[in-house]
Order: sequence, then C-alpha cells, then structure tokens
Amino acid sequence: MRHLLKLLDLSKEEITDILNLGDQLKYENKHGIEHHLLKGKALGMIFEKASTRTRVSFEVGMYQLGGHALFLSGNELQIGRGEPVEDTARVLSRYLDGIMIRTFAQEEVEKLAEYGSIPVINALTDFAHPCQVLADLMTVREFKGKLEGLKMCFIGDGNNMMNSLIVGGLKMGMDVAVACPDGYHPADEVLEFAAAYPNFLMTDQPAEAAKGADVVITDVWTSMGQEEERKKREEAFAGYCIDDSLMSVANQDAMVLHCLPAHRGEEISAEVMEKNEKFIFEEAENRLHAQKAVLVTLMK
Repeated sequence: MRHLLKLLDLSKEEITDILNLGDQLKYENKHGIEHHLLKGKALGMIFEKASTRTRVSFEVGMYQLGGHALFLSGNELQIGRGEPVEDTARVLSRYLDGIMIRTFAQEEVEKLAEYGSIPVINALTDFAHPCQVLADLMTVREFKGKLEGLKMCFIGDGNNMMNSLIVGGLKMGMDVAVACPDGYHPADEVLEFAAAYPNFLMTDQPAEAAKGADVVITDVWTSMGQEEERKKREEAFAGYCIDDSLMSVANQDAMVLHCLPAHRGEEISAEVMEKNEKFIFEEAENRLHAQKAVLVTLMK
C-alpha cells in the first residue's frame, strides 16, 4: 500500500490492518501513551474544499505522531493558478514526506500519486471519501464487535460516501443495501464492482434498504459545490429522511451514523440524531484515529 486514493485499491487485509492499528493508536491516546512514530516527518495538506473535521483531525494527528502538518490552501498554491498537477507533485515530493488532498476531481488525486514520489492520501473527492469510511468501519466494529455478517444500509445521494461505503462494506464481508432516487445512483465503476456480490442491493425505496439493517448511514443531500441544485435535490429526496418511522424497520439495536455536518429535519430527524449521538460523535472522533493509522502505514 503506497497511497490511499480509493478503497477500490485496498484489499480486505489492508483495510483490516488499518482498523487494527487505529484501535491500537486510539487506546494509546486514551491512556496517555505517546506514539511519536512520525517524528521529523512533514505532511502537506492541500485544501481545495473547505473542512472542519478533516483539517483538525489530520493536523492534530500529525502532532500526536510527532510530525508536522502544513495547511496549503488551493487559493494560495500555484496549482490554483494553473500550474499542472504533475509539476506540483514533483516539487512537493522534494519538500514533504506525504500529501493529503481534499478536492473535487478524483483525477487530480490520481495524478499527484502518479507524478509524485511520496504517499498521497485522498481526504475527499467527488468520487471517494476513503478516510471517512475507514472511520465509519472502525466505529461499527467498536460498537458491534465485528463487521462481517452485519447489514449496512445507506440512504441518500449516490455520492462519494455511498461509493466508498459500498466498496468498504462489501470488501469487509457486510451485506450492503443502498436507497437513492433515479438519477442519483452511485458511480458506474462502483456498481460494476458491487455486481459481483450477491449481498448488495440498490433500490429507490428507503424502507426496503433499511429492513433488518444493523447500521443505517446517511449524508447531506446537497454536497459542497452542488448548492445551485439544492431545491431540485430537496424535491428528489423527499421521503429519504432517516426518522423514527424508517428506523422501525431496521433491527431493534441498529445504530445510525452520519459523517457530518448534519441538516436536522432533512436527511435525518433531530430525534434520530440525538438518539444516536454517541455513535455519530464517536465516528467523528475516529476520523483522528483511523487517519493516524493511515499516516503511519504510509509514512513511517
């Protein structure tokens, strides 16, 4: 494993190793055990999309690992003024030990990895959100004790979260069901991958996807860069809110996750959000621990 570009690139064993290391680093962090495994290492963090959790968790993670993180705004880099990604990759590879990027096009992340000589971490593109889904899998395993054999359901847009959850869930032996309206399906590449798994279901009926689920997950209906589509999306996703009625068809002990920020009253009701806050905010914390495991795996 040289990079983390998308979960399609990882094996079940590689994902398991990251989750196990994340658990270990979380335990050590909670017990005050220092783990300066990246002492003297520098991570460049390129942000072409703004973020709360991504910036704070990576920056704190590098500090706890004994390294240093540099915030690099897309507006301040030459990449934002027309410098080819290929050249940026070559230059940054001579200064840094790793690059984390949060951007729009998956192609940009792939090019950084192709032309650079240091590890590249995809902290979000329009296609994939591998760091978030590793944290999600870590959280499910933490509360449920396993992943294999559980049913995971995602209700909402066929966005980067749905793409990565389908891949991550199926690779880890979970049953995966997704519900999305026509026109908002996951990427063709992901559907081609999922077609080989009999334990995958895609439907336009949220209740069908949520039936018997152990884990129910959602995300905002309108992602960053889609603001002009907001009204159209609200109409398309009417009936896709995770509320008490929908949760009544899931397993009695089902947990709800949300990658945040959450729009209460849209994709999730305020009641369901508060009932599941211990899972959702542990999930948010686990971004720190799962990403530290990725950093150590790639940069140590």
